[in-house]
Amino acid sequence: MTTDDVLAEVGPRLRRIRKEREVTLAGLSEATGISVSTLSRLESGLRRPSLELLLPIAQAHQVPLDELVGAPPVGDPRVRTEPVQRHGRTFWPLTRQPGGLQAFKVREPRREEEPEPRTHEGYEWLYVLSGRLRLVLGEHDVVLAPGEAAEFDTRVPHWFGSTGEGPVEFLSLFGPQGERMHVRARPARRGRGE
Repeated sequence: MTTDDVLAEVGPRLRRIRKEREVTLAGLSEATGISVSTLSRLESGLRRPSLELLLPIAQAHQVPLDELVGAPPVGDPRVRTEPVQRHGRTFWPLTRQPGGLQAFKVREPRREEEPEPRTHEGYEWLYVLSGRLRLVLGEHDVVLAPGEAAEFDTRVPHWFGSTGEGPVEFLSLFGPQGERMHVRARPARRGRGE
């Protein structure tokens, strides 16, 4: 349905709502401050509806603006996506729109792994659902238990994963820049006597 189609249906809808409430054009004009001729032209489709005209009418009829405009019904809000396997982890996307803030439920199996801190633009938030999540952030090395959360600037070198004790499930929220990670160079190890 095009914008013109939606706008064409507004006039008849305004007339129907007014008549259901047994309000005259003069009575609606008095309640809204909109002239009778303008209201008549709106209802007949000779005047294009605008927000300035529809808001007072919605208030006078005590109905949501959506009802006057005939906004489409809200679709099923449930997000149904397939899990994705990446780097040994299972990711369930919890958002459908590309770009902006992205949310994932993540399950990582029990495994022992050497942390490789990385950096990228953005900000990340983690919330542990079950298991224990190891987070290496700059100089910090912490373990998060179920119900604990962490948030951090992702420009700080960081890594998170299994503690090696068992699987862990957590929620991860981050911006689109999170996909462009860069491995941080490790400092060279100095030999003895240096």
